[in-house]
Amino acid sequence: MHKLKYDTLKAAFAAQPLFEDKTWRLSQEAWPILPAQAQELEAIGAACLEFHQALETLYLKSVAGRNLLRNKPLTAPWVADYLERGKPPALIAHARSPKTRGMFPTVLRPDLLLTDEGFVMTELDSVPGGIGLTGFLNRLYRATEGIIGADDAMIRNFHASLAALRPETRNPLVALVVSEEAATYRPEMEWIAHQLQVAGQRVFCMRPEDLFPLGGALFFDVEGNPEKIDVVYRFFELFDLPSIKAAPFIFDAWESGDVAVAPPMRSFQEEKLAFGLFHHHLLQDYWKEALGPRPLKLLRALIPPTWIMDPAPLPPGAVLDGPRAGGRALGDWRDLIAASQKERDLIIKISGFHENAWGARSVVLGSDCSREQWQEGVERALALAPANLHVLQAYRKPRRMWHSLYGAEAPHEAGEVDGRLRLCPYYFVVEGKARLSGALATFCPPDKKIIHGMQDAALLPTRVRPA
Repeated sequence: MHKLKYDTLKAAFAAQPLFEDKTWRLSQEAWPILPAQAQELEAIGAACLEFHQALETLYLKSVAGRNLLRNKPLTAPWVADYLERGKPPALIAHARSPKTRGMFPTVLRPDLLLTDEGFVMTELDSVPGGIGLTGFLNRLYRATEGIIGADDAMIRNFHASLAALRPETRNPLVALVVSEEAATYRPEMEWIAHQLQVAGQRVFCMRPEDLFPLGGALFFDVEGNPEKIDVVYRFFELFDLPSIKAAPFIFDAWESGDVAVAPPMRSFQEEKLAFGLFHHHLLQDYWKEALGPRPLKLLRALIPPTWIMDPAPLPPGAVLDGPRAGGRALGDWRDLIAASQKERDLIIKISGFHENAWGARSVVLGSDCSREQWQEGVERALALAPANLHVLQAYRKPRRMWHSLYGAEAPHEAGEVDGRLRLCPYYFVVEGKARLSGALATFCPPDKKIIHGMQDAALLPTRVRPA
């Protein structure tokens, strides 16, 4: 097994910062997974793409008031209400436009926790960070056998997914537009743009203010000369549009057909409540028809029970489709406040279109907080519901695992430590297929209940261990 020395790793990250003001633990080894787990990752990518396709059909049929099933009456206008809640009219009109039909995210990144029962998918991100970081790590650990995404697959397939949006252009100019809200990730986007430039591709990382309109198209300045942009990769969330002065130019250039935008500016594709729709008891027949048997079975095993916290009043005697509190069914979401700590193995988080909807900012884990904090989380979710829906999701605890890390106090010495894992595979959609191109492993100390990039975590590439 190839092992990287601490000084080699430290020098590599010092020479090429990938996140603004962020550090993490280092390891001499990539994260190992079994061949069967690698096969499952391939299947997960295909299932995620099919899920997006089924979600679009569900949304558009809901908007139009059309029947959802082939041989049985079922309409669900409330689906569109949920997915459009709190969105500006112009963004809703854009998502509904026939011109956007069939447009899906070019990058798919599920967040997978490894539990005693296998993988659990807590979210599906279409504007993910870590693309450049994972590509850099794959290259850094390239001498390791079995790296997922070896031979620069992250870089190549990322570009291929964007270039495919303008097939008529031989070498399209791609703008990786990173907002100030997402500035932490700008260094990794600059790195991946540079790697593609070295390979002869016209890819540039820029700020929104670098964009300007000219003759209905979108341009940016290169050494005093305006260059026409063919593809915008937007590294910003849609809630951030009001702060982006170039946003009207992007919409206008897209409308005129002069620029392609990825991921599409369709807010319903970025709502966590899509998992609540997947589990909604009224929509089970729809998902059976819309998804193939294998993706349906896989997604049911992966996605934990998820409910949409809609505070709409119920008639007397009715109960919510949700977990139990105090051993009883819920008649109101506020009944959750009385749940025991054991019953509070639940997570509350904002569904989307909000500055706190990413990076675990809005997450409340009921079993890991005081009753007062839990009550505050429930009340806040219901108070914000008119504009920003929250979801409630069953918490599946990651299993404890072991991996070799360099010591925090004795950095040149590596030793086995225990922790919990989040695995983030990256899929780039090319020719209608989700291509697995890398997987970022985040290995956190065992006391961390919510796993994300942090100073105490290790961020590693993933390799397939020989059978």
